[in-house]
Amino acid sequence: MNTTYTHTEYIIRKKVFSIMGAKLHIYDNTEQLLLYSQMKAFKLKEDIALYTDESMNKELLRIKARSVVDFSATYDVHDTETGEHIGALRRKGLKSILKDEWMILDRHDQEIGKIKEDSTAMALLRRFISIIPQKYNIEMDDTTIPAFKQNFNPFVTKIIADFSEDPKGMLDRRLGLAAGILLCAIEGKQN
Repeated sequence: MNTTYTHTEYIIRKKVFSIMGAKLHIYDNTEQLLLYSQMKAFKLKEDIALYTDESMNKELLRIKARSVVDFSATYDVHDTETGEHIGALRRKGLKSILKDEWMILDRHDQEIGKIKEDSTAMALLRRFISIIPQKYNIEMDDTTIPAFKQNFNPFVTKIIADFSEDPKGMLDRRLGLAAGILLCAIEGKQN
């Protein structure tokens, strides 16, 4: 497997002020660029290609919505290098009105875990006070991993994806990175 996916911590940054769309940079904890994406503005169906750098010559990962604008959208995650369908992430539409929740699916669409906003009370507060950063936990095999933490900045959305509490690698890092990217790109739109 590509060494891009061997880190325990990633920094996902989305710069939002661009006429062409948002730019995503994914770094390791030493600020070394690992992945890059330029998301097109005004797309009805999300299709996020992740490359090794800003030249966009070598694609590594693709996250693609199954349908056009859907409140409970499912996003397939593919390893472009190997052609492997890794799994999918499905937003729990109505549940996400109060507290963001996503299902983690394996390659056969079987649920293997969930990603949930940390607390209902804080989630409600965040709906009214957008400067309160979001935090998400991964729940897999009766284990809760506090994996995603948003930092507040009005110009750059930044999520720290920390998989250090998943030393056995229950969650494929490619699927974990895709989740962090979707939290940054999709959930970030509601604030």
